[in-house]
Amino acid sequence: MSSGQGPDQEDLARVLRAGVARLAERLGGAPALLFLGGPEGPPRLAAAAGFATADEARRAARQVERFARLVVASSHSLHRPAGDAPGPLSGRELFGHPLAYAGRSHGALVAGPAGAPPADAGAVLGRLAEQLGLRLDHDHLAREVERLRRKHATGEVPEARLLELSEALFAQDIELRRSREELGRVEQLKNDFIEKMSRELRTPLNAIIEAIISVLAGENERISDQARSALRQALDEGTAFLRTLQNILDLWKIKQGEMRPARQEVNFPDVVEEAIFSIQDTLGDKPVEIERAIASPFPKIRTDLRMISQIVFLLLDNAAKFTPRGTIRVAAEVQAGVLRCAVEDTGIGIAPDDRQFLFDEFYQVDELSSTRYRGAGLGLALARDLLGILKGSIEVESEIGRGSTFRFQVPVEVVG
Repeated sequence: MSSGQGPDQEDLARVLRAGVARLAERLGGAPALLFLGGPEGPPRLAAAAGFATADEARRAARQVERFARLVVASSHSLHRPAGDAPGPLSGRELFGHPLAYAGRSHGALVAGPAGAPPADAGAVLGRLAEQLGLRLDHDHLAREVERLRRKHATGEVPEARLLELSEALFAQDIELRRSREELGRVEQLKNDFIEKMSRELRTPLNAIIEAIISVLAGENERISDQARSALRQALDEGTAFLRTLQNILDLWKIKQGEMRPARQEVNFPDVVEEAIFSIQDTLGDKPVEIERAIASPFPKIRTDLRMISQIVFLLLDNAAKFTPRGTIRVAAEVQAGVLRCAVEDTGIGIAPDDRQFLFDEFYQVDELSSTRYRGAGLGLALARDLLGILKGSIEVESEIGRGSTFRFQVPVEVVG
């Protein structure tokens, strides 16, 4: 759908892009493709999500074109292996569902989750395909009614046929309006829940943390060493829970498109020092030394101070969590308007099979991670999403038993 087709077609194209992006997100970042076309012709790629580049999406479309054609011709969902032929989706399970309504097929929705597909993958795909099928059929019917109106004006089409299609179009208008209203109510309920969770959890939690700090700072001699130790542990756990809650809220804001980058003057070495200070609770008494390799003199830069500070903290906190002993090294420089930073540790490392899921929300490297290493598996996902807002990127190198290195880069404005 090109922008030259008018505002209605532009709106339809936005709906299709948003739909395929929503499918990729619901399936854990799985590649997803949306094809347009009826059973009589080859399917045409109209939207894609979950791919690193547009070229990768086009190669994936060629790889699954035959499968997409089968889906378009079918009246139900299909599920089969993609096969081992070279391509971005090789070795994956393919899920497909026709974009159809009232017996009219307009295309296909295809997804290829990595690893074991979610249990509800087929249901998620089917529900979204039905919604998009209705939207596509409404567009098709609207164009058909307009065409018949022109012919009716010249007497080529009987009025009964025009009335029949006009009534069908009106019924679809009502169904679409109900669907949008229902989605609006769902979104409002979710927003209300998030706001209430923020207020109902953060407010008392902050009060508890402040009360513990007040007791510990009071140097009350009547408190035993055992009680003081328990209070310090409660303080650590409360602070960690507050950070997890904030991470959840930030991820929610990002998904809703409510987090916009600002541009402030940033002293990046100070950002690093503040993050190092903030992870001392995570380090505790572990024999870990922190090394700095910050270019000097380091130029002042402009970027979003809160986001860049949070990214550095999350990566350092992750390193502190998984490094029982040894060193954590922070390196940073600015080259050609790009901030490059690396956080390297000598920790437990990451298995190759785990790396593809490393930035997934709530992902833990094993079932015991949530108890062995405090956290909810949100830090790296949030760091990646924040970098996405700043038009940056992140990559990881790791070896089991020898540590990990996370490198990120962000375009910045150098101010001196």
